[in-house]
Amino acid sequence: MDNFYGPGRNHLFVPGPVNIPDQVIRAMSRNNEDYRSPAIPALTKELLEDVKKIFKTTTGTPFLFPTTGTGAWESALTNTLSPGDRTVSFLIGQFSLLWIDQQQRLKFNVDVVESEWGRGADLDILESKLASDSAHTIKAICIVHNETATGVTNNLAKVRQLLDAYSHPALLLVDGVSSICALDFRMDEWGVDVAITGSQKALSLPTGIGFVVASPKAIEASKTAKSLRVFFDWGDYLKFYKLGTYWPYTPSIQLLYGLRAALDLIFEEGLENIFARHNRLGTATRLAVEAWGLKNCTQKEEWFSDTVTAVVVPPNIDGAEIVRRGWKRYNLSLGLGLNKVAGKVFRIGHLGNMNELQLLGCLAGVEMILKDVGYPVKLGSGVAAASAYLQNNIPLIPSRI
Repeated sequence: MDNFYGPGRNHLFVPGPVNIPDQVIRAMSRNNEDYRSPAIPALTKELLEDVKKIFKTTTGTPFLFPTTGTGAWESALTNTLSPGDRTVSFLIGQFSLLWIDQQQRLKFNVDVVESEWGRGADLDILESKLASDSAHTIKAICIVHNETATGVTNNLAKVRQLLDAYSHPALLLVDGVSSICALDFRMDEWGVDVAITGSQKALSLPTGIGFVVASPKAIEASKTAKSLRVFFDWGDYLKFYKLGTYWPYTPSIQLLYGLRAALDLIFEEGLENIFARHNRLGTATRLAVEAWGLKNCTQKEEWFSDTVTAVVVPPNIDGAEIVRRGWKRYNLSLGLGLNKVAGKVFRIGHLGNMNELQLLGCLAGVEMILKDVGYPVKLGSGVAAASAYLQNNIPLIPSRI
């Protein structure tokens, strides 16, 4: 029973969890199975190969943990590092902050590079640290590809260029929770050693699978890493990979079938088309924000995110009230501002299983909410700006040409 029933469908525009395709819901509507039967290992084997495709790797080893992105973070760290190891980690928003907190609690020596929230990682400081680290005391660079709290996307190719320019052997660990399968991510080309994501983001599944993909260099590092790990130990998985049974403990059968359906939909649309669709959604949202006379939390175009936009509200308006009003009156779910930007922004998530007309419905709802809370928006202004752009840029649906 829905304790807070509202007619029609909830308009879900938080930056995760996202809308789940009907095909995925149907695929998960099945009974339990014996995961030691031949069927589940066969399914898992093909899933692991296909997961590599969305990370754009041919050499990485994927692990599917029954966890969230937070568990995937921990797996990436504890399998590659030892207590006391020095990491360089960029603090640019709430989720990078939480990852730093996890690193500190796991007893790593975290060298924090902090930027104003709304700005990207300060790669000039990274360069100076790499240049001065002739002893190679830095063991890992930890960076969030797309900071969900502020709508900032970092330049991972530039990070790899800096590491290569100084011939630095540090591992490159990347949080791709709100980017992978929505923004272009090139694990092999960018020399990413461990990349993670979560099932509830662009893959458009329920929460419950933490994806970790490790490079050969990271797998080698795991052989000597002294951090304590049990549930997230890659070694346990690798033993079962060799046996051909794949699972050291019970997986979610329903999520595996859901993942199969989700990957099929992704490959049918095509990764490059998915990236282009997210770029259209992000651009349209930013045009709407501009038409409303409001500002994007992200301070430079080079950092604009195509999966989430954090909208700065005037000082006399509480961003949290915009989120509350959306849910209570319009059945519209928007993202709250978090920590340093709590009350100062609201967030529009535009990732995963979403099309342009869904986004326009969200933008119309935001306009009414802004009017409700006393902001002098012209109704239809943002929708018109977004519509004009989208009408000129939406391609025909390939399967219907």
